Amino acid sequence: MTVKGNGKGGRNQELALSAVEVLAGLENIMFISIATDGEDGPTDAAGAVVTGESYQRGKRLGMEINNYKLNNDAYHFFNQLDDLIKTSPTGTNVNDLIFCFAF
Repeated sequence: MTVKGNGKGGRNQELALSAVEVLAGLENIMFISIATDGEDGPTDAAGAVVTGESYQRGKRLGMEINNYKLNNDAYHFFNQLDDLIKTSPTGTNVNDLIFCFAF
């Protein structure tokens, strides 16, 4: 990924943002990307959650996902959806965790 915008977010939030359109409309699916240290980029979030409904939820709020992608502003996209994962610093730094659940 090349950062071109001046938005807010981190690698896990950006990865989650890239999954929003891919999962759009799919039922019974959830994607989670999270930093185990509780800090994803210069934000207070560890990562974000995406479901098959995330895209439409954003559209209903008047959000254009491409604007958030172009500005590297995943934090504000997920914050408006209340889909940020906030844990506070955990004191551990094992790795990033990425999950995709189908249920």
